[in-house]
Amino acid sequence: MPSSSPQPSSSKPGAIAAHSTAARMQRLRTLGKLLDNAIGIPGTKIRIGLDPIIGLIPGGGDTAGLILSSFIVLEAAQLGASKSALRTMALNILLETIAGTVPIIGDVFDVTWKSNIRNIELLEEHLQFPRSNQKRNHRFAVLLIAGLALAFIGSIALSFYLLRWIFHLIQAFGVST
Repeated sequence: MPSSSPQPSSSKPGAIAAHSTAARMQRLRTLGKLLDNAIGIPGTKIRIGLDPIIGLIPGGGDTAGLILSSFIVLEAAQLGASKSALRTMALNILLETIAGTVPIIGDVFDVTWKSNIRNIELLEEHLQFPRSNQKRNHRFAVLLIAGLALAFIGSIALSFYLLRWIFHLIQAFGVST
C-alpha cells in the first residue's frame, strides 16, 4: 500500500539533507523548550523547564542538566556549527552549570539564563547563514563536552567546600550564642 505522506526522492540528496536538518532542529527545539520553558508559572510571565527543576537535586541534578544540554552541542556539531558557535554554546552550559551548584542563587540563575534556548537560537542563526567551507566539528564538540565535564567536577568540589564553610559558620554562631 503506498504511503500517503510525501517521501523525499532519492535522486535529490539536498532535499533529504534539508528534511533531515529540519527534523533534527525540531527535535532540538522541543528539547530546549522542555528543558528551559515547558511550564508557565501561573500569574506571571515566567516559564521554567525541567533543567532548573532537576537542578534542585543536589549534585546529580546539575549533572543531568549538563548531559542533556551537551546533546544540543553534539547535534550542533553534526549539523556543521562553527567552532566559535560550539565554544559559545559550551560556555553557556558551563556558566549555567557552575552557577547552578550554588544553592538557591544558582536555581534562580538557571531559571533566567536558559542556556538551552540560547544555544538553539545560536544554532538556528548559524544554519540561516552557513559557511560553505565549514566541515563537521564533532571531535571538537566532544572535547568541549569533556572540558565541561571536568569543569562540572570542579564546580561540585567548589560547591562542597562552600556548603562546608556555611555549615561551619552556622555551627560557630550556634555555639557562641
